[in-house]
Amino acid sequence: MKTVTNLFNRLRRDETGASLVEYGLLVGLIAVAAIAAITTLGGTISSYFENINTELTPPAT
Repeated sequence: MKTVTNLFNRLRRDETGASLVEYGLLVGLIAVAAIAAITTLGGTISSYFENINTELTPPAT
């Protein structure tokens, strides 16, 4: 029974996989923020480029 308790205590203190999980959560959060920013600003930026294209296109003769 003592070896099971020692094994459980050793596994409870082992934090080798914790940093990998934290990095994964951080990358996921950055991806969500980037997608939200692109989605929000996408329409505005698209309209700016359309206006520039309209101004640069020569009139039809």
